[in-house]
Amino acid sequence: MAEIIQQLEERRARAKVGGGKKRIDAQHKRGKLTARERLELLLDPNSFEEWDMFVEHRSTDFGMEKDKIPGDGVVVGHGNINGRLVFVYSQDFTVFGGSLSETHAAKICKIMDQALKVGAPIIGLNDSGGARIQEGVSSLAGYAEVFQRNVLSSGVVPQISVIMGPCAGGAVYSPAITDFTFMVKDTSYMFVTGPDVVKTVTHEEVTQEELGGVDTHTSKSGVADFGFDSDADALENLRTFMNFLPLNNREEPPEIPTHDPPDRREPSLDSLIPGELGKSYDVMELIYKLVDEETFFEIKPEYAKNIITGYGRFDGQTVGVVANQPKVLAGCLDIDASVKAARFIRFCDCFNIPILMLVDVPGFLPGTNQEFGGLIRHGAKLLYAFAEATVPKITVITRKAYGGAYIVMGSKSLRGDVNYTWPTAEIAVMGAKGAVEILFKKEIEDPEKLKAREKEYQEEFANPFKVSSRGYIDDVITPNNTRWRVIKSLRMLRKKKQEIPWKKHGNIPL
Repeated sequence: MAEIIQQLEERRARAKVGGGKKRIDAQHKRGKLTARERLELLLDPNSFEEWDMFVEHRSTDFGMEKDKIPGDGVVVGHGNINGRLVFVYSQDFTVFGGSLSETHAAKICKIMDQALKVGAPIIGLNDSGGARIQEGVSSLAGYAEVFQRNVLSSGVVPQISVIMGPCAGGAVYSPAITDFTFMVKDTSYMFVTGPDVVKTVTHEEVTQEELGGVDTHTSKSGVADFGFDSDADALENLRTFMNFLPLNNREEPPEIPTHDPPDRREPSLDSLIPGELGKSYDVMELIYKLVDEETFFEIKPEYAKNIITGYGRFDGQTVGVVANQPKVLAGCLDIDASVKAARFIRFCDCFNIPILMLVDVPGFLPGTNQEFGGLIRHGAKLLYAFAEATVPKITVITRKAYGGAYIVMGSKSLRGDVNYTWPTAEIAVMGAKGAVEILFKKEIEDPEKLKAREKEYQEEFANPFKVSSRGYIDDVITPNNTRWRVIKSLRMLRKKKQEIPWKKHGNIPL
C-alpha cells in the first residue's frame, strides 16, 4: 500500500507542475498566473476539489502519442467562493498552449453537467490557443459539446467567463453565451479571426490589442463587461461580484446584513435635479445615495455610458439597477444602450433579482446611423425584456420621460409593479418645443405666440400630476425619501408571483 500511495503522490506532483518550470516561468514573465495559482486566488482556502487530474489525450497523429501530460491542459473541479459552491475550470497555457482537445473538452463538460444537476454557478478561466490542430474535427466537436452545455445552462445557473490569455476562433463563442465576461488588460484578447487573417482578407493593418483587447471589447463592441489590470485584480473582483448572485434560478440572491437604516433620508437629493432646463447631473450620485452603504457594482461601465446598469443592495437584498445617465447624450436611448439594458434585465429576470429603473430620458437618439443600424429592432429588445420580466419591477422617474422611451423604461403599462415620480418629473409624448411646433404650425412664424404656447404646454406636462391623475403613477414622492419608499415596495413585492402564457419560448427581436 505504501508503494501505491507513493506512486499516487508522484503522479499528483507531476500533474500539478503542468508544462514544467520553464513554461511556468514564461507564464509569469508575461504577467500571468498559472491555472492553479488562479484557482487559489479565486476559491476559499482548501475548498477546491479537483476532478480528472490524471486524464490524458488519446491522439496518436503527428507524434502526439509520445507527448502526454496529465490533466491535458485544463484543471477542473468545484470549490467555494465566500462559502458558496461553484464549479470551475481553469485552462493551463503551459500545457499545449491550453489548446482544447477531445479529452480537455470532456473534462469541462463533466463539471458543467454536474453544476447543472446540483444548481451551482459555472466559472471558466480561459487561457487557450484554441482548438488543438493535431486532433482536427475531434477538437471542434469538443467545442460544440461545451457550447451546447452553455446553452442548456443558460438561465438555470449563472455562467461567468474570465479571459486571462488568448481566446480566438471557436473559443470565443462559449464566453459569448455566458452571462458575464471579465478580461485582463495587456494579457487577454478575443477575436474570431486574428490580425494576420484580417490583413489577408481586408488588407487592414491591426494589432491583437486593437482588434480584440480589453479596451476594444469593454468600450466599443460590448463583448466584455469588465477589464481589470491583472489576474489577481480580476479574480478579487469576481469574488465580490459573486456575492450579488444566486446559485441558481430556484434560489434567491444572498442577503447581506447592513447597518444602513432602511428609512435613511438623503436631503441632498432634493436639489439633485438642476433648476435650469436641459442642464445635466450625474445619476451615479443618486444611485450611491440610495443603495446600502454606497456599494454598487456597475456592469459594462465603459460601454454605452448613456445608460447605467449594475447591482446594489436595498435593506440587504440584491437589486438590479438600470438608470439613464443625463451626463452622456442627455440620457437618450440608442442601439448600444438598449441592448446593454435589455440583456441586463433578462439576466435579472432569470435569477430572481428585482429591478429598479431610474428614469430621466428625453427619447431615442435620432439620426441616420441609428435608424440604418436598426434602432427600432434594438429598442424593441429593451421593451421586450422589461415587458417579459416577472420579477419585482420598481420605477422612479426623476425628470424627463418622453415618448416611446418613457414606455420602455419601466412604464406602468408594461407591468411595472410600483411606479413613482419625483415632483420634478415631466411625462409627455415629447418635449414642449417639439410638441408646440407640431400642434400650432400656423403660429410658428410668431415667436411670441410660440413662446406662450410652449409655456402653456410646460405648465400642463412639466409636472407629474396629470399622469398620476390617470393612475399611470402610483405616487409622487419626495426625493429625499426615495430609498425608504423603494425598500417598502421591495418588501411588499417579496412574495410576488406572476404567470405568463404557456410557450416553448418567446421570439425576442434579435
